Amino acid sequence: MSDVRPGRLKVYLGAAPGVGKTYRMLDEGRRRASRGADVVVGFAECHGRPHTQAMLDGLETVARASCAYRGGRFEEMDLSAVLARRPQVAIVDEFAHSNVPGDGRNAKRWQDIEALLDAGIDVITALNIQHLESLNDVVEKITGVPQHETVPDELVRRAWQIELVDMPPEGLRRRMAHGNIHAPEKVDAALANYFRPGNLTALRQLALLWTADRVDEALQEYRSQHGIGRVWETRERVAVALTGGPEGDTLIRRAARIADRSAGGDLLAVHVTRSDGLAAGVSHASLARQRRLVEDLGGSYHSVVGDDVAGTLVEFARAENATQLVLGTSRRGRLARFLTGPGTGETVTELSGDIDVHRVTHEQAGRGTLLPSRRRTLSTARLIAGPVAGLVLPVLLTVVLAQLRGTLNLTSEALLFLLAVVGVACIGGVVSAVIASVTASLLLNYWFVPPIGRFTLDDPNALLALGVFAVVAATVAAVVDRSLRLSRRSARATAEAETMSSLAGSIVRGEATIPALLERTRETFGMESADLLDEPPDEAGVTAVPAGPGACLALRGRTLSSSERRVLAAFAAHVGSAVERARLAEAAAEVEPVKAADRLRTALLRAVGHDLRTPLAAGWAAVTSLRSRDVEFSAEDRDELLATADESMAKLNRLVENLLDLSRLEAGALTLNLRAASLEEVLPVALADVPDVEVADLEEIPAVLADPPLLERVIANLVGNAARHTPPGRKVLVTASALAGRVELRVVDRGPGLPTDGRDRLFEPFQRLGDTDNTTGLGLGLALARGLTEAMNGTLSPEDTPGGGLTMVVSLPFAGEAGRPVGAEATELYMGGA
Repeated sequence: MSDVRPGRLKVYLGAAPGVGKTYRMLDEGRRRASRGADVVVGFAECHGRPHTQAMLDGLETVARASCAYRGGRFEEMDLSAVLARRPQVAIVDEFAHSNVPGDGRNAKRWQDIEALLDAGIDVITALNIQHLESLNDVVEKITGVPQHETVPDELVRRAWQIELVDMPPEGLRRRMAHGNIHAPEKVDAALANYFRPGNLTALRQLALLWTADRVDEALQEYRSQHGIGRVWETRERVAVALTGGPEGDTLIRRAARIADRSAGGDLLAVHVTRSDGLAAGVSHASLARQRRLVEDLGGSYHSVVGDDVAGTLVEFARAENATQLVLGTSRRGRLARFLTGPGTGETVTELSGDIDVHRVTHEQAGRGTLLPSRRRTLSTARLIAGPVAGLVLPVLLTVVLAQLRGTLNLTSEALLFLLAVVGVACIGGVVSAVIASVTASLLLNYWFVPPIGRFTLDDPNALLALGVFAVVAATVAAVVDRSLRLSRRSARATAEAETMSSLAGSIVRGEATIPALLERTRETFGMESADLLDEPPDEAGVTAVPAGPGACLALRGRTLSSSERRVLAAFAAHVGSAVERARLAEAAAEVEPVKAADRLRTALLRAVGHDLRTPLAAGWAAVTSLRSRDVEFSAEDRDELLATADESMAKLNRLVENLLDLSRLEAGALTLNLRAASLEEVLPVALADVPDVEVADLEEIPAVLADPPLLERVIANLVGNAARHTPPGRKVLVTASALAGRVELRVVDRGPGLPTDGRDRLFEPFQRLGDTDNTTGLGLGLALARGLTEAMNGTLSPEDTPGGGLTMVVSLPFAGEAGRPVGAEATELYMGGA
């Protein structure tokens, strides 16, 4: 199978049931079949719609598999049959469907589809937006309906094609009203619940935005593959440059307002960590606070490394396809800008090309830089300006002093020349200082040392002056050069520390997944891609560093410096740690079921060794006594022994039945016979063996959809548990109420209640929380009660009893016509994937 090309997945994505996904999916299958493709229908759910059903004509359909589950028969896609048929294209409807358990089937339909893709079969499927895992909670807030069937977003994003099937809410509601989606008797319930205009509009917007994100990802990938650097204004993306200064909040809010002007606009905040010291001294607390502000406004924060701040900002904006770039105006004053030349803002504007640049004013503009000077190292301009100044400055000083001849003595003139040499040394370093010292010495000797107008190099004093100039210049230049090297080294260390601090902050915030770390590494070093490989690739243009045993972090793009490689090694260590954690988590997940089974087995053995032995011993003793020929029992004693044996065997039978029922529940083999059942017929049987129970009036309570014998077991277990915790002289109260299509049965005790931290373990098997009498049973009553209730589509939950005690609440649906629960139509609309 390793040589088989993986199949390609196409997804028809809709905002709500009924927009026409299945129809479009089958229509594409017919078109492909007409072009000669081998197309089969693995599974298609037409929901009784004649127009959709007609689309199946002419398409080969694989017979479905019939599955037995809990006393019913269900039809599922026959995955083995589709794999054996091995078509070119398989049509598989309802991507998020949960399969019926048993016979080794996958739990989810999307796992079946993965198996088809791995076999090289192309798959066409359909999905509603509410079934995406990332939008699960959002859809529940909008519609009030929890989505129990979901598909991982990553699987859908990997699809070869995603086609949005869209329809305005008004059109969808008209289609519903005309009976084109559901039967007429279901229309009113659907229009009043899930298909309200507000719900459909919100779901439609979710579908459009999610699809737009997917299209944006594909566009970015295409631009990267084809080396396209120009900005394509397909979507408003606003990048804001942060320095960590006090103006950051103003810039972020301004950029957020610009992004909000267009629907779907993105806000990206970027901070450039420089190796030349611009980032040194930045308040990390300010950057962290500004990052939180960006994320609160729905944006994303990025930290990149670059010596050229302006160039790095523009490169980042182009790489992210940003359409606008927001910067603050310079904090330097006019004199500083005049002396040091154009700043970052002016340079970004010149380099921006088709990216709009916004220069935002703020309170700190023109008040002087709060960061270290951007001229920390010998830039190209200083390397050129130093020698030029070494030649020009002594000449200009000579011209000025010549006009003042007679005003200053030779000592003052020599000191001024020395000051000029020191200034040149500060500008251009050692070479410039030597040039300035030689030039100044010659000019001082020729113009100001008698005899004026000629060189007196044979004079020892002249030679001494020249030597002093050279030594002073070299010393000052050496000190300046060393200071610059130390400053550069300190700035580099600060920049590296800031980068690692940003990475550590991402990990603390929970962004430590391997894909997130790889993306942050790519962004930080400005590379084209970052991948985690088993071994270093043998190709040019790739920087590879080890990331733990059997793993290698490979970056494609520019060549990294040695200091950047050092930081990259730290990133690789974090990636390696994440890989190791993922492996350990996977191993722990595999071990956890074994541990749970071992705990269950230990608890079972402990319970069997004590609780089953007690009634067995009592019954055995009674029977043994009756069989004894040494003792002559009276009729009363014989009846008492027989009653003891009967009671012990009955108790033993109940314990064994509880164990068997719990095992059937866990295996999914419990047979259900759901029908309309009234509480008035169930309660007398359930309460027959429990004295001191007060039952409220139940005449007005409608019938519920349940299995009467199982419901009796649930109530008997709950009432028996409540009776054990109710103080003497008090009665257990059983009451019921009807609300929103469901009946809530409450079993109320006045016992000590239950602490909040004990509720998580309340329904676990073999638990006796607060029960000091270990002879009362195996601790299966509540676990079995919840399992049976959920098997009947109900819920069992604990509540505090006002005044003290615990109340167990059983919630079951009303029973309607033909034994269907009231409200089932609406549920079918929500969950049916129509």
